Amino acid sequence: MKYFNFDKNFLHSVIEESLKNGGEYADIFFEDTRVNSISYLDSKIDDMNLGNNYGVGLRVIVNKKTIYLYSNDTSEDSLMNLARSAASIISDKKYIAKDFIISNEKDNHPLHIDPFNINFNEKIDVLSYLDKTARGVSDKIKQVNARYMEKQRNILVCASNGILKEDSQTYIRLVMMSMASDGTNTQTASRTRGALDGFQVIKDINLEEMAIETANSAIKMLNSKYPKSGKYPVVIDNAFGGVIFHEACGHALEATSVADNASVFCNKLGEKIASDVVTAVDDGTIKNAWGSYNIDDEGNEAQRTVLIENGILKSYLVDELGSMKMNQKVTGSARRESYKYPPTSRMRNTFIDKGNSSFDDLISGIEYGLYAKKMGGGSVDPATTDYNFAVSEGYLIENGKITEPVRGATLIGRGDETLMNIEAVSSNLELADGMCGSISGSVPTTVGQPAIKVKELTVGGR
Repeated sequence: MKYFNFDKNFLHSVIEESLKNGGEYADIFFEDTRVNSISYLDSKIDDMNLGNNYGVGLRVIVNKKTIYLYSNDTSEDSLMNLARSAASIISDKKYIAKDFIISNEKDNHPLHIDPFNINFNEKIDVLSYLDKTARGVSDKIKQVNARYMEKQRNILVCASNGILKEDSQTYIRLVMMSMASDGTNTQTASRTRGALDGFQVIKDINLEEMAIETANSAIKMLNSKYPKSGKYPVVIDNAFGGVIFHEACGHALEATSVADNASVFCNKLGEKIASDVVTAVDDGTIKNAWGSYNIDDEGNEAQRTVLIENGILKSYLVDELGSMKMNQKVTGSARRESYKYPPTSRMRNTFIDKGNSSFDDLISGIEYGLYAKKMGGGSVDPATTDYNFAVSEGYLIENGKITEPVRGATLIGRGDETLMNIEAVSSNLELADGMCGSISGSVPTTVGQPAIKVKELTVGGR
């Protein structure tokens, strides 16, 4: 083993012990994670954290229900006690653990410059530069907050189905926010860049462009007016515009909700759930992408999963427990925040795929509409796909042209209805990094899309 020093025969005996009174499946998840972060606020270091997360989680699935125990003690005695505790709860048909299949996984996401080998002063200099550059745009920039994070996560998964695999995942992320004020109004804008990679990601960012763009976006929104409330066409731009699909549709395609009949998309495989121009993908294999990995937290290889193809529902996102409940193959999308959580089906890099329209095609022909250039936060009910999302940077579309900026716009709708109302998809696909929370904690996920045109959406203003 490369990252952990455990005897494979002993690990097999722990799994056998956990299943001695019955159970359909068992796995052990080891984690050794270190995280460093720096926050730079008001032109000085505001916070600096150096942390380590080390422990083990043991899971047994019996009668399609989960028993989960965890500890930060990974000694042999502790592991065997976890197994005995899990077994003591079970009285069912016994399952025999398969022998481990030893495999050397290929690293599809090479690390370019280990961030943990870079001096902290160089990382602070990056944050200081962002702060200074954004403030230099205008005296209307009253606050800048820049944050840097690096994380290295080593994991080992062994399971009763014969899996014994390790992986190392290094994440890096830069986030900045600029706040503008004219004494009466206050507006903010933010940009992020994250990847499953090393410090080369930071070196490749045009820091000047990032800082100036963020500052100008906040300033531009200061003197904007509120949009007219009502139903009319909306063009949602690429990259983080994909957050609506992620939240309002993606979660409803996870086995977490589908297996328990808590999704509007239950029992709809092979049926039309979106317009013909919509193809949506969840891909954990994109090289060095923020939501990628070599293996998921159940030890299954990452894969590319087509969720919707030309409007037809093709697949759900399925973990081991979901596979048992739904009688469908796993999709390599089982994830968890740490060893303290049992894994469940989660999105990875989820996006609407590129279409055949140009951006101008989307705008032309709209007499009055909204161009949502940058999306903000929002809320959604996964069971109904009802959503409400803020537009952080928006513009009016009048007589086929983008005109003046607007602020305070919200998009209100249902994910399943919005999918059907997408009239056109452009070719300018772009991804954006984010964090996603669910019952297995918070994990890195990528959202994305090309610019899309929705025939009609409810737009809230003032």
